[in-house]
Amino acid sequence: MASMSRAEQIRKIQELCFACVDMNLYLDNNPEDKNALNIYNSLGSQFHQAVCAYEKKYGPLMNFGHGGNMGTCPFQWVDDPWPWQREFYE
Repeated sequence: MASMSRAEQIRKIQELCFACVDMNLYLDNNPEDKNALNIYNSLGSQFHQAVCAYEKKYGPLMNFGHGGNMGTCPFQWVDDPWPWQREFYE
């Protein structure tokens, strides 16, 4: 992830998030599928690593959660453009 651009990192996070949700839905209906569970766990780990790598370099993606930025001063959530702003992806 280190050599990826900011936009590429966001895209990878989105892809991993989608895959995790998709596998979660599959496992809701197939809870005994050990292969699917292994895939789900691997995707979840990749997602967590991708989010942490992104947040370490660019700051938090959400105003709570993954990056451990809660309680830091100055409050970092507002330092950069919002993740959904068009200029963010250019």
